[in-house]
Amino acid sequence: MSIREVKVDGLCVDVKFLVMGPLQNNVYVISDGEAAMVVDSSAHADVIMQSVGDLKVEAIVLTHSHWDHTGAAAELRELTGAPVIASTEDAPYVENPCEGDTSHVGNPCKVDRIVGSGDIVQVGGMQWKVIETPGHSSGSICLFCIPQFGNHPDGYPVLVSGDTLFAGTTGRTDFERGSDAEMAASMKRLAMLPDDTVVLPGHNSLTTIGAERSTFARFGWEPDEH
Repeated sequence: MSIREVKVDGLCVDVKFLVMGPLQNNVYVISDGEAAMVVDSSAHADVIMQSVGDLKVEAIVLTHSHWDHTGAAAELRELTGAPVIASTEDAPYVENPCEGDTSHVGNPCKVDRIVGSGDIVQVGGMQWKVIETPGHSSGSICLFCIPQFGNHPDGYPVLVSGDTLFAGTTGRTDFERGSDAEMAASMKRLAMLPDDTVVLPGHNSLTTIGAERSTFARFGWEPDEH
């Protein structure tokens, strides 16, 4: 089992992530130094808990319902007592994975809170704004935090993007409940964020909103319009 832990410096909140699972997911542990949320708990709840350490897990956030992002959520919920948070569209697939759809085969997990665009996920002193970003799945969400609501007011704003936005590209839209048109609309939505926002994707390398202007432009959102 090859698992790598990476700490990210310079952000408005404390961030580290584990690269783990068969598809090498980025599993994020994000905190204000005391309270934490775990994002997209792919696998190995015991390893995630080791990374959490003395932090109090107050939320388990699922950016979407695909199995490689939800595999350890139920066990992590049992270990921490933290609520599992997902979108209205994807929550049913978290709770009842579809055997006929390989993107949703996985371990069922109860969803404790449903969220949508504009909702706030409060974790300790952190406030995360929910942005609905369908395209990869119909219920994909991102979470955005500005320095005002982090524990490092001089750090960079943060976007947790799941499989919506990657370094240099977007998530796939050819799965069931995926949509090119919805992904294009989601890219326009994310293009409104500040250039210095650091993007924490579900796989591969971190990026920034500014670095993804060419990605947004491919969907008809010109860089000088943001």
